[in-house]
Amino acid sequence: MNIAMNIEKYRLIIGRYVQILTLRYDIKREYLTLGIPIFLAFMILLMAVLTGHSFVTDEASAGAAVSDEAAAKHAAYEALVAEMEAAEAAERGEVIVAEEEEVEPEPDEEKGKDDLDHIMVFAVLVAIIPYSIDSLLEKRKLQRRELAFSEFLYKLSELMRGGIDPVKGFINLSKTNLGAISTHAQDAASSMVLGKSFDESMHRMSRSMNSRLVARYIDVVVQAAYTGGNVADLLFRTSEDMRSVIAIQREKEANLKQYIVIFYLAQGIIVMLTYILSTSLLPLIQGVGMEMLGGAGLSDIDFERGFFHMIILNALFGGLIIGQITEGEIKHGFKHSAILIILSYIACVTLLLPAGVGATYTISMVSGDAQEVMGGIPLQQPIVFNVTDTNGAPVPGTFVKMTISPDGIITSSMTDEDGKVSVAPIPGSDAGTYIVTATAGESKGTATIIVNGGDD
Repeated sequence: MNIAMNIEKYRLIIGRYVQILTLRYDIKREYLTLGIPIFLAFMILLMAVLTGHSFVTDEASAGAAVSDEAAAKHAAYEALVAEMEAAEAAERGEVIVAEEEEVEPEPDEEKGKDDLDHIMVFAVLVAIIPYSIDSLLEKRKLQRRELAFSEFLYKLSELMRGGIDPVKGFINLSKTNLGAISTHAQDAASSMVLGKSFDESMHRMSRSMNSRLVARYIDVVVQAAYTGGNVADLLFRTSEDMRSVIAIQREKEANLKQYIVIFYLAQGIIVMLTYILSTSLLPLIQGVGMEMLGGAGLSDIDFERGFFHMIILNALFGGLIIGQITEGEIKHGFKHSAILIILSYIACVTLLLPAGVGATYTISMVSGDAQEVMGGIPLQQPIVFNVTDTNGAPVPGTFVKMTISPDGIITSSMTDEDGKVSVAPIPGSDAGTYIVTATAGESKGTATIIVNGGDD
């Protein structure tokens, strides 16, 4: 019992201080539900940038490609030297034991630093979810207040039919349970008891309820009370009219809900179309190896990440459009934006993005490495990569992006049911070492092709 009394005591104290701060500094709900989350989202992005997270840029991709190419060339050179030494030793009848190459682990701090776009999605959700939830709860409270006020007008008209004046009838009704407007009616009744006019007290109630519909009908009630006549019948008709308006609003919102379904389905269709485009059409056109778009090859363009950005932006603004169309205010669309962003992000990470967080594979060479060919002709033996997950199990049906540098023709593909993918690229005509890079998720595997010369 004492614990319950103490809890109630502290609750009243906290409520009193909150009311004092609100009145003194005019603190609005938006400061808490929108301002603070936006500040937290900004701090999340700032910390991500300061800790080295960034977007994937063409310069970074080019730098990684150059690094991979240099490493592969060095490995191919060492392999060729080792092969020549082994051949010379075999001629002399000696046996050279091959030394195992030590693979230096990649530093942990260099992994996962190009995920700022993913962090930005989380920051946007942090910024809009609290406000969207608060807007939804406030709207439901407002609907309950409007319905309760229409009931209040009906009860007041019945009291006035019995010969009670509006002020006395209002005070008597405030002592009963009026549902969602009990507190507002009690405050207005208290101001009437303290000597405030009926007009001033009713408008004070209107401001506290923060409803344009209630404010409109309170003006009618005040004018009726001062003009006289059959006020009871006027209040009764006002109550019926308000109920009709509320019913029309509810019916309108119910009819417009079909547009919510349409927008959600449209977002799902966009995700599926980009998935089909990324896994079926783009692998065919990305590997052409032709110089396009100002000198950039199609295989060097990160279409998947561009699709990801497009889908998330469409989810954000699509949700705002839903709120404007169905509920008349953009702020009511934030809840739809949050839902669409969450669903779209999950779909992108699981279906679309090789840039998805957690898409970690192991790509190993099976066969076809270090082939010596003439320039400009396909390889006689395909290069085969094996793609496995973190547990070593093969991953069938996974999109593997193939690139060849410095130039050539290559086609991206999907892994087969054993997790293997094979490719027969056509290197360029210039002599030298060519690097074939297989990319799945954030993992890469490389193979080399040694071109001895081109055919004229």
